[in-house]
Amino acid sequence: MPHLIVSYDVVDDNRRNRLAKLLKGYLQRVQKSVFEGELTARRHHTLRSRIEKVIDQDEDSVRIYLLCRRCVPALEIVGTGVPVEPPDEDIFV
Repeated sequence: MPHLIVSYDVVDDNRRNRLAKLLKGYLQRVQKSVFEGELTARRHHTLRSRIEKVIDQDEDSVRIYLLCRRCVPALEIVGTGVPVEPPDEDIFV
């Protein structure tokens, strides 16, 4: 299962709040505008489609980084952050 890091810069407060709520249903929040976790390809596709419906593509920016299994252990955290662990069981939203 791919490990994703999603970051965003959304201009409008309402859209930003809707996007954060959407992302919380799929990933773990690791910073104010950064979410991280593992998703199946199908859930990743669904999430991306839903993101496109929330944001204004002329004003907002969402970046989705896919990390391979070899890259995840190389992720460095400086400061108070903690690594995101894969879920123990399937979570359906």
